[in-house]
Amino acid sequence: MSDGFPFGFTPGGSSPAGGSGMPFGTGAPFFAELERLLAWHDGPVNWELARQVAVRTLGDADRAVSDAEVEDVRQAVRLADIWLDPVTTLPAGATTAEGWTRGRWIEVTLPVWRTLCDPVATRVADAMRGGISSGLAQMGDAGGGLPPELAAQIPPGIDLSQLAAAGGPIMQMVSQVGGMLFGAQVGQAIGLLAREVVSSTDVGLPLSPPRTAALVPAGVEAFGSGLGIDTSEVRIYLALREAASQRLYGHVPWLRAHVLGAVEEYARGIAVDSEAVSRAMGMIDPTRIMDPASLQEALGEDVFDEATTPEQTAALARLEVILALVEGWVENVTDTAATKNLPGASRLREMVRRRRAEGGPAEQTFATLVGLNLRPRKLREAATLWRAVADVRGIDGRDALWAHPDLLPSADDLADPQGFAAGDTSTVGDPIAELERLRDTPAQEEPPRPQPPDDAGPAIDPRGGR
Repeated sequence: MSDGFPFGFTPGGSSPAGGSGMPFGTGAPFFAELERLLAWHDGPVNWELARQVAVRTLGDADRAVSDAEVEDVRQAVRLADIWLDPVTTLPAGATTAEGWTRGRWIEVTLPVWRTLCDPVATRVADAMRGGISSGLAQMGDAGGGLPPELAAQIPPGIDLSQLAAAGGPIMQMVSQVGGMLFGAQVGQAIGLLAREVVSSTDVGLPLSPPRTAALVPAGVEAFGSGLGIDTSEVRIYLALREAASQRLYGHVPWLRAHVLGAVEEYARGIAVDSEAVSRAMGMIDPTRIMDPASLQEALGEDVFDEATTPEQTAALARLEVILALVEGWVENVTDTAATKNLPGASRLREMVRRRRAEGGPAEQTFATLVGLNLRPRKLREAATLWRAVADVRGIDGRDALWAHPDLLPSADDLADPQGFAAGDTSTVGDPIAELERLRDTPAQEEPPRPQPPDDAGPAIDPRGGR
């Protein structure tokens, strides 16, 4: 778990990048397009604002992609698939290869980020509306009446509790402002991520349209800077990773829904302290109740302390494991193909690992958007496990484990890769038989309870009755 609450709500209302938290920077015209942005009614996150903020966050970090660079990407992906054919049973997954600008990466991947973030944002927004509504109602019902500043602005006969009720005008405005705040935070995180990514699957998620492999030439160039390795070799290595990910997501039909479903399961378990949100009302100047800056500042003062439940902890563990298994498999397959063909394969692999260990794009984005940190230790363990399985069971046995989620290694297996690899291999290559074996394994039955003898008389209730 990350130390802060999802969407970058940090003490003092600071942004994920440590800035002011306002979408266009300190002193910038936040309200320039307020009327159009407040018209957003399509979900808890204002994704139009998120898109604008993400593009603005790029600044001058983007550049055009030439036709020659696009052709280089296509050739690299084509060669990568040829090299991957002997090292995995999963066939080529991409039918199209594209070279993207960083801005294009933002535009194409936004639909998946929306699927990922909306469930979490919904829970946070519900708590925010409930807390603010309760706080306003308490202000109206307080024995001392409303604060003079607010009372002077409310016409006689207006019931503040009705205005603050669900569906009331105040709460509708709060929802819209909340959507803008979420949009600004998410957009900034995605824009920062776009500065670092090298491909469509760089964060371990299927962000591109199905069967579309993509590299970001500007990211590839930055990745290889200072390594002393030819640019074409760097491009081919990253194309191997992209092509391997495309094979996995393209030919494991349940995987995409399983990963995104794990995020939604986590979102359902979020516990937000509505009373803390209500208390935040006391931190807001009543005359600035609809000022986004004032609202964001109040919501940043530890209002969203996490109350992690056992269910949420389990959901996070499952999500962490499946993402580690995806990343570990991609590394194992890529390394097997690259070692045979690229002189700098080992250095490139360590560069990828270093990015993860230093809090690379995947870890930072998950921490900001869904409150999840991907621990590099699990990624290394997963790669070690897949290598062990391939050594013992062969390529067919390794890849057959993707036939069903019940066949995949667990968190305990990651800690004992050799033990998992050396497990029951009688059904290797036959996942249906393995599933049947698991189903046919009888559950442990409770031992029979001792029966009293026939002449023992009436049973005695342990609580003192008969």
